[in-house]
Amino acid sequence: MHQITKIPVFIIILFCGFSSCHEKEAVSKADFVIAKGQMPNITTDKSGTIHLVYGLGDSIMYTFSKDKGNSFSSPSLIAVLPQLYSFAMRGPQIAATSDGIIVTACTQKGNIYSFYKENGSWKQAARINDVDTVAKEGLMDLSADGENAFAVWLDLRGNKRNKIYGARSTDAGRTWSKNIMIYTSPDTGVCPCCKPSVVTENKKVDVMFRNWLKGSRDLYLIKSTDGGASFGQAEKLGTGTWKLNGCPMDGGGLAINKNGKVQTVWKREGNIFTAIPGVPEIEIGKGHGCTMETFNNKNIYAWIENDQVVCMKSGKEKKILGKGTQPVLKALDDDHAICIWENEKHIHGSVVAL
Repeated sequence: MHQITKIPVFIIILFCGFSSCHEKEAVSKADFVIAKGQMPNITTDKSGTIHLVYGLGDSIMYTFSKDKGNSFSSPSLIAVLPQLYSFAMRGPQIAATSDGIIVTACTQKGNIYSFYKENGSWKQAARINDVDTVAKEGLMDLSADGENAFAVWLDLRGNKRNKIYGARSTDAGRTWSKNIMIYTSPDTGVCPCCKPSVVTENKKVDVMFRNWLKGSRDLYLIKSTDGGASFGQAEKLGTGTWKLNGCPMDGGGLAINKNGKVQTVWKREGNIFTAIPGVPEIEIGKGHGCTMETFNNKNIYAWIENDQVVCMKSGKEKKILGKGTQPVLKALDDDHAICIWENEKHIHGSVVAL
């Protein structure tokens, strides 16, 4: 007679822990390497898939994760753009619309291109800037919500001084609207080497940028309530100011919380501040290269301190994730976020418990 082997209960539980049901939940995961490359940017779509884009020489590369950062697909090529910007805050951007993923990328000649995925293949769409070679700095950002996407960048058209320009797409990046001038400094140009930020929600478009007024390099916020067709007056963030005869090389981060309130994080001198419009700023740390994400009306921040990527929830202790630069954040669920960054020309990641 055959003997029946009894499997201990703890083994059954262990096996279940590695089943497909487990893959639906994000799991805290320390510093891991995703791919060789530079200047990563991420988004998530309505299914929870993480989409990651980055530069590798003149190549725009893409990978994704369907299990909340537990693993990533083999990298694939979106396109090769000669003289692609993929360094010093300048790199491909990515956003998810209800109709698909958009990727934008800028060349050192000053042109911004758009790409979309159709039937499993990446295709190049229309050029975003409607005047040739005006985005020489290569500093841009991209955001999407539902059918609408909005791109912003530093633009030299006219007097050859940097201004904030933008364009809207309602067809997942296949076509773009006539470019709109969002802000021109009455003094000189806006700060020429700090990346602007944009976030969209329904018909609202919020743009943050570092201004250059009377020698000060402070952060400003400007809003649209009609999908980016027009913008109001720019509003300075925080009460302090930074007189600087040079460029901070630091644009900060921007997000909208569950209640529709704008949240910001940025650097002044060697300090990291968070602020909401009309309220004094709060210092949260020291460093540079800051970014943020919001979930359930709670904020999470990341920045570079002593060459290390650090991550911090509102009012909590900071956590060192690993050596590197250029962090970006995205919430995965109520309990986890993913931080992606660059270190020695490799893309690193960490899934963080909140």
